[in-house]
Amino acid sequence: MLDRQVAPPVQPLASVTLPAADVFSLPNGARLHIMRNDAQPVVRLQVVFKAGKWYEPNSGVSLLTARMLLEGTSTRTARQIADEVAFYGASLECEQGFDRATLTLYCLTRHLESLLPLVYDVLTDPVFPESELEQLKTRTIQNVRVERQKTSYLAAELFSRNLYGAKYPYGNVFDEAVFSSIPQGVVKAYHQAAYLLSEAEIFLCGDISNSEEDAVAKLFGQKSSSAPQPSNTELFSAPISAPNHTHKVVADSLQASLRIGRLWPSLTHPDTHRLQVLVKVLGGYFGSRLMKNIREDKGFTYGIHASIGPREHASSFAIGTDVNAESIDATIHEVHHELITLQTELIPQQELQTVKNYMTGKFANELSTVFEQCDKYKSIIFFGLSADYYSKFIQAVNEVTSKQLQDLAQQYLSPESMIEVVVGPEQDK
Repeated sequence: MLDRQVAPPVQPLASVTLPAADVFSLPNGARLHIMRNDAQPVVRLQVVFKAGKWYEPNSGVSLLTARMLLEGTSTRTARQIADEVAFYGASLECEQGFDRATLTLYCLTRHLESLLPLVYDVLTDPVFPESELEQLKTRTIQNVRVERQKTSYLAAELFSRNLYGAKYPYGNVFDEAVFSSIPQGVVKAYHQAAYLLSEAEIFLCGDISNSEEDAVAKLFGQKSSSAPQPSNTELFSAPISAPNHTHKVVADSLQASLRIGRLWPSLTHPDTHRLQVLVKVLGGYFGSRLMKNIREDKGFTYGIHASIGPREHASSFAIGTDVNAESIDATIHEVHHELITLQTELIPQQELQTVKNYMTGKFANELSTVFEQCDKYKSIIFFGLSADYYSKFIQAVNEVTSKQLQDLAQQYLSPESMIEVVVGPEQDK
């Protein structure tokens, strides 16, 4: 008889192999990455451009450009675009990030070829109508005003500025006056400069036949008759942030938001895999030390987390939580205590093994669909990782020792090396 009081044995994940993608160089210079899986008759097409905050000539331009792509072309209105996407039961959206902008189409495989002309039209012939542009500016400004009433939003914004510097693209915060004054012509010029199919990375994954592959390659690989426009490719110096403590006062707030962190090694650094284990022990899952101490034992917060934020040009480590304003000093004290404990005491073997099992199991679960597999593959492309990066990740997680993690904690987790940001009511002296 099965004894449900006894946990089933854990089967360690010894290795992992990411499905290989077929890569084709198209006539115009774009690259097409294809990952096939016929488990479901669905497909995802992503066209990725160097069109994030890193490349924008003025703050907010990349955001406006990405969100305006679906607002009309010279042959289709925004309503017609939405109706056509809905007719095929598809999903089409464009997202802008710190480094890249991505147009994503989800649809049934049988509808892909019918939708490709629409996708091409949206990417190559947007008109950025003035009225819609002004409405988008207004909505965005209103949303930011609402968000800036939250201490958590203000803390994240201030932390990024202090960490990277106000002039660095990752630390440049939203400026309402600058954003509202961006003219239509600047948005059009940025689109011409950054949304070049000749420099795009195109990812096609799912149930794909030769017919769909050929259609995508033919349409998105055609050479443009216009010459590429100059784009903002300014190289910014690597950020160097000195430890500092900032307290932004929000009068009458009952809550205080805390961010503690520092610049962090990139994903290509030799320590990267072991550092992920260290951060997971500290605050990367529900049973982490920060959660047990500050949520379960002290009751200061509903949740606290520690995470690594990898980006193409700089990465960060951050601890974040929202607490009752009266508990902010005690919370900071306990965070420092946990950092110092990792530096001075070895992690017990049972705790370390639990974290290893969690990390490898979660990783395996993140490869359950072809879309998730493609997302891992995209990281290899955009971060310049080795093809065996994820195999080495599993190996490093399984082999890391408590002594190695203690050494890393001493190198990277000293409280005095951190940037601290508190947003909330004025603290008692």
